[in-house]
Amino acid sequence: MVDSKGLQFGKRAGILLAAGLLAISLTACSKKSVGAAGANKVLSIGTTAGFYPYVFQNSETNKLEGYEVDVWTEIGKKIKYEIKWQTSEFSGLFGLLDTGKINTIANSISVTDERKKKYLFDDPYVYSGAQLVVKKGNDGIQSLENLKGKKVAIQSGTNFINFVKDFDKKGEITVVNYETAEAGFNDVALSRVDATFSTKASALATIKKTGLPLQLAGQQFNVLPAANPFVTNDENKQLVEQVNKAFQELRKDGTLGNLSKKWFTEDLTNP
Repeated sequence: MVDSKGLQFGKRAGILLAAGLLAISLTACSKKSVGAAGANKVLSIGTTAGFYPYVFQNSETNKLEGYEVDVWTEIGKKIKYEIKWQTSEFSGLFGLLDTGKINTIANSISVTDERKKKYLFDDPYVYSGAQLVVKKGNDGIQSLENLKGKKVAIQSGTNFINFVKDFDKKGEITVVNYETAEAGFNDVALSRVDATFSTKASALATIKKTGLPLQLAGQQFNVLPAANPFVTNDENKQLVEQVNKAFQELRKDGTLGNLSKKWFTEDLTNP
């Protein structure tokens, strides 16, 4: 039998135990809230990972590297976002963007009037023109006119196809589509196609890195800025404002220009 003192002691013990459990619960919830609030948001970026030196996969480390990777690493630090990369064929990147599976694309995306009608772009971070590339010693191709009756490699989904379509009204140029820019460069070197399109920046960097027997053909043309497209909505407008502020800081302290020199051998971050 338990006396009244025992009952009172039991009640006190029960109250203290309940209070202790409540305190532990509140502490756990508090820690969880702090952790959630302190955690970085995630920004998902789509890329082909096959466009040296913008974004490419290092075959030895299996990690993504390149100018745009370095740029987004710096932006992520400033806007406190964790940067995650998602790879896809170029032809599928805008589909991923439109369906919300990625936040933006980093793959030297040219800012065209057509794209600006649909997407919200951040500030341009590189300016480079379209450049024809041919096998070393082939001086017979200097312009689009010289491509008539020839085969030209073009990466699927890129804006280069529009240059050929606008010029070649009679269909005298044979376009061979490739999923990666590297495959096009290789087939030019192997004489499987007569020329390929690239940006001048990428062409110079690729020839230097690979040592392929290639050369630039004629002058670059249609210099366009490259930037990152976002689906147009209020949330992304705020995000792009943050990204642009980060770009301004990276320009001011010289980081953006130095990264361009690292990958392109010169500063291509201004018009």
